[in-house]
Amino acid sequence: MTRTEKVAQSAAMIAIFTLISKFLGFIREVLIASKYGSGYETDTYFVAMTATTILMTTLGASLNTTLIPIFTEIEGRGGRKAKLKYLNNILNMVFFITIILALLGFFLSPFVIKVLAKGFTGEQFELAVKLNRIGLPIVIFLGFTYVFSGYLHSSEIFGPPAIMGLPYNFVFIFFLFLLADKRSIEGLMLASVVAASTQFLIQVPAIKHQGYKYRVDINLKDPYLKKALILVVPVMIGSAVQQINVVIDKTLASSLAEGSISALTYASRLRDLIISVFIMAITTVVFPMLSKAFSEEDNHQVKRIMGQGINIILIITVPATVGILILAEPMVRIFFQRGAFDSVATTMTSQALIFYSLGLVGASLRLMLNKVFYSFQDTKTPMINGALAVGLNIVLNLIFIRFMAHAGLALATSISATFTTLLLFIDLRKKIGPMGLKRYLICFLKTLFASIIMGILVYFLYYGLTAKFVSSGIGELLVLLLSVGVGVLVYFILCSILRVKEIRVLIRGLLNR
Repeated sequence: MTRTEKVAQSAAMIAIFTLISKFLGFIREVLIASKYGSGYETDTYFVAMTATTILMTTLGASLNTTLIPIFTEIEGRGGRKAKLKYLNNILNMVFFITIILALLGFFLSPFVIKVLAKGFTGEQFELAVKLNRIGLPIVIFLGFTYVFSGYLHSSEIFGPPAIMGLPYNFVFIFFLFLLADKRSIEGLMLASVVAASTQFLIQVPAIKHQGYKYRVDINLKDPYLKKALILVVPVMIGSAVQQINVVIDKTLASSLAEGSISALTYASRLRDLIISVFIMAITTVVFPMLSKAFSEEDNHQVKRIMGQGINIILIITVPATVGILILAEPMVRIFFQRGAFDSVATTMTSQALIFYSLGLVGASLRLMLNKVFYSFQDTKTPMINGALAVGLNIVLNLIFIRFMAHAGLALATSISATFTTLLLFIDLRKKIGPMGLKRYLICFLKTLFASIIMGILVYFLYYGLTAKFVSSGIGELLVLLLSVGVGVLVYFILCSILRVKEIRVLIRGLLNR
């Protein structure tokens, strides 16, 4: 089996589990939109959730990235016993840190809400503070979740972290179907806390199977603990780009028309579906391979792995971008427009989705390039690049918001992601020398050509059929699925005709899986 086939098979397994989780997540979002709409209460809830999770999501993801090579190094030198001992040490340390963060969050909640949503006043401000405080246990649960995920990924055990979205979404769906009261958004935040706890609990059996037994002790003199703390800071800053941009967007959107925050939230989640299901699956599998190649000082192998990963990402994101540009409005209407989510909310959300999709390729490639730098143990370059992305996003936000309202915030995010990704390519070339940019460009042009042909076909197929035959929501959904299915088939055929190398290996790997 070739390395590309191995990546494809492992990524397919993760993608399948993640796709199921995301499907349940869509049901969750649809139910939230139906129960609570897109306005006062959902704006408040989404801001409170951002205030609750932003720091730990960034810190946790950075810790996960940092721990993978450290766990691998410890196991290589001291075996599994030493690795489990370090797991216990880092777990206790994270528990201690998250307790402190939760306590600080409780007292600083009013200040945090003022920063995140400067437009909130009176009862809406008080409700946001209340919801934020209710959700603070999520901080602790996320800490456990990321530590366990880092350990399992370092052992090339991808299943439990991939399926943790299942119980998470089941909790929400159960609550929204049976217990939700549209007059009380507090219940939704309580459900969020319970759901967050299931993400680490679902990984416990796999951790125990590795031989782990919890002990109450912390060894502050552990050199690997110090190494993790040193490495995690620049990784955290570099990884914070998306979270910081989300905060900036929501802060500015809080002063726009009611529903602007919700529109950006729903649109970003539709876009992030592609990244979460496919791109994260690829980078999750590729990262350990990159780290191993770097430890063996095999730059040629690093370039090969990176090239395969980048081309696979282009194969996925280029047609996805074209598809979203064509089908943004019907996608939002079919998935969300019901109950309190009206046609105005559909228009606002689809506008944001269109402009978010323009940065899909750049945001996806950023994930891969960051992993390459981290495999070189270079954490400063992604950090500096992330700071540039935030600065550029702020400038563009202030310009576009005047003319395009919330849609301008989405466009600014896309331009910032694309431009700074190009800078990462330049920095990487300086570091490792020529890396086959011509090959990437050829792959991009071929996939773009195939995507445009696919897009034209999908446009006439979908809008032609809906105009003549569709008179119900179910009928429109079936036509949408048919159009997407035909588009995907045509795209793969065109890529095969154009001899896009990775497409054949990718299909073979997926079929084997």
